[in-house]
This record gives sequence, structure tokens and C-alpha cells, in this order.
Amino acid sequence: MVIALNSKYQAMNLIRLRQKLCPNSVSLSLQWQIRFILLQNRQGKTRLAKYYVPLEDSEKHKVEYEVHRLIVNRDPKFTNFVEFRTHKVIYRRYAGLFFSMCVDITDNELAYLECIHLFVEILDHFFSNVCELDLVFNFHKVYLILDEFILAGELQETSKKAIIERMGELEKLE
Repeated sequence: MVIALNSKYQAMNLIRLRQKLCPNSVSLSLQWQIRFILLQNRQGKTRLAKYYVPLEDSEKHKVEYEVHRLIVNRDPKFTNFVEFRTHKVIYRRYAGLFFSMCVDITDNELAYLECIHLFVEILDHFFSNVCELDLVFNFHKVYLILDEFILAGELQETSKKAIIERMGELEKLE
């Protein structure tokens, strides 16, 4: 994995987060992977889907349907982690959207909840109080932000400031 880090602080921040996610792992790249990320509204309409493992289109639709059915009816008193097939789905609801990540069953749930929260903070900062329509009409920007944040199923950057700066540079190029 090649990462361009701007400071020693960013490098240490990334190492700490990886250690939280895989404390017993020697080879982090083999165990520490996000399988997919879904953003769905309460009605089950998928607003963003990013898969880091190969799946057929029919399987993707089936997964989206199953994940929505699994999390939408859960009581808010329950945890935000649920077993899904042989993996685990970590989700969080913000307003009318469910942000979901599918990860390995042994990964640290709280660290992934922090990843979801950081992604929402970045979206909120970039779109100035993000809403579902921002995601629909600016989906290409949302995918750019996601690719700055997570690439190939691995967390690339944990600094909100660095991601916002890079997105600002990309905005200048347009």
C-alpha cells in the first residue's frame, strides 16, 4: 500500500487507527478490508454503493436488499453492529440515511463506527450541511471523497483536514 502522507502526525494517526482495527495482525493488508459501503435511505433506495470485492450485479442487489431489511427495522436501543452472512455490518443512521460497512467478523466495530462518522463529517463540511439530495445530484463528488478516504477497501487517510484540502484542490481544477 502506497500512501502519500504530508506529516509525521498523519502517519502516526494512520498507524494508531490500524492498530485499533487489527491489534494482533502482522500483515494488515490481508485482514483489514472493507467489503462494501452502502448509503441507503429509509425506503431502501441505495444512494451510494461501493464494493471492494467482486460481486455479480444480481448479488449486489440482493446484498443491498438484505442489508436494508436487516438494519432498517432494528430498534435504536440495539447496537449498530449486526452479523451478516459470514461477516459483520456496522451501520449508523444520520437523519434519513443509513451508512453501512461490511467488514470481517473479527474487526473492531468501534473503529469502523468512527470511520463512518468521519466520512459524514467530511461530507457535511464539503457540502455545508449535507442532505440526501446533495448525494444524489453530486454523486461523482461523493465518490471522489470516498476514494480519498477509503481505497481498495483499506482506509487511506484519517485526517479530515487533508481530505478537505485535497477536495479543494480538485475543485480548483474543475
